[in-house]
Amino acid sequence: MPHSIASQAMKGPLLPVSRDRRISDLPKCYTPEACLQLREDFHAQVRAACQQKNPGTVGLKISKVVVVGDLCVGKTSLIHRFCKDAFDRDYKATIGVDFEIERFEIAGVPYNLQIWDTAGQEKFKCIASAYYRGAEIIITVFDLADIQTLDHTKQWLEDALQENHPGSSSVFLVGTKKDLLSDAERERTERDAVRLANEMQAEYWSVSAKTGENVKDFFSRVAALAFEKSVLMELEKSCNRTVPIGTGDFIRIEENGASSKGPRPSHPSCC
Repeated sequence: MPHSIASQAMKGPLLPVSRDRRISDLPKCYTPEACLQLREDFHAQVRAACQQKNPGTVGLKISKVVVVGDLCVGKTSLIHRFCKDAFDRDYKATIGVDFEIERFEIAGVPYNLQIWDTAGQEKFKCIASAYYRGAEIIITVFDLADIQTLDHTKQWLEDALQENHPGSSSVFLVGTKKDLLSDAERERTERDAVRLANEMQAEYWSVSAKTGENVKDFFSRVAALAFEKSVLMELEKSCNRTVPIGTGDFIRIEENGASSKGPRPSHPSCC
């Protein structure tokens, strides 16, 4: 039977969000040279909306994240390091798609990321592309030790953007396997990556799934920016009315792994 996060929540109170998933301030970017948001705090309207939320509101707001890139660049390792705090040298290639759901509390509001891990093999592209739709966040991944994979990120991003409305997705460019490079090698590659990130209108990060370096900070930044954008869009749609923030659409996970939005409760909203 299909199930939803919402129906699970109705069965009883959810466990508290772990401390490292609670975000009260806007996390810093990796480098201001390739950054989606230079502000050091959440937008003032977002702060105000979160402070005025209805404390009795029940519901989970969720954003879809798709992770794309070549085979063996470390997409699955990156996701598993964040979601399970684990690293395995011998991950098998992802077949089709897989996903994880991570719970956050941002500015006191429940929030979730649905993180889709897509196959990097050409033969699975047709399958994976169906899951690009509705992505609020697109993470394009390359191997810092293999410059060709950086060049390929442009095509991966183009494929993902074709399945989404223009301007609807925020983009991140992530270099993995940072631990394999010397500082001098990393700096040379990062110069090229930052240049490309600016062309892509993406935010750039370097991480290591093996050591965990920057992984938590990166996903915290992703969640915070996705949350902020979501709230601002909600406020824009609901001018001059009051909406309890954190009551957005529910995502229903079907047996075949596809996702679909459930009915949205009607609430008065605020701008």
